[in-house]
Amino acid sequence: MITIVSGTNRPNSNTFKLASYYQHRLTEKHVASHMLSLADLQANFISAEMYGKCNETFRPFQDRVTATEKFIFIIPEYNGSFPGILKTFMDACKFPDSFFNKKAALVGLSSGKYGNIRGVDHFTGVCHYVRLNVLPLRIHIPHIFSEFNSENRLFKEDTLRFTDEQIEEFIRF
Repeated sequence: MITIVSGTNRPNSNTFKLASYYQHRLTEKHVASHMLSLADLQANFISAEMYGKCNETFRPFQDRVTATEKFIFIIPEYNGSFPGILKTFMDACKFPDSFFNKKAALVGLSSGKYGNIRGVDHFTGVCHYVRLNVLPLRIHIPHIFSEFNSENRLFKEDTLRFTDEQIEEFIRF
């Protein structure tokens, strides 16, 4: 099973729209996937109590991560890197069982012109530490506010081509 992680807890985000697009494309290719949105985390998720034990509100997230073989991380740019909530989420997951020897595809997005290149590089380091095998083809989508049509679907030819290439490679990965 593929789990698509919408890497921010910001409600109604472009990150979630992009994650939904990836899920839609996988469905069109007859590949099962599940969405895991960090916006669904409890408001009190970040607490010292989360380290070392899994509380009941986090258990469904941990169970999903444990059952997943492949992840697609949709990663928005926050202050030149990736959101702290994404790092905290990774930290809260059981180590090493959650990610060890599983596979990941990384997709960066930003409102600026670089598509979160730096944040995806930073997150790649985290993935390597937890022994996630990262697909070499990482996508960076700049100017995200101009990428969606009125149905919240990507429509620019280059973006469609690159995301589809990444999805195809990830299915084979």
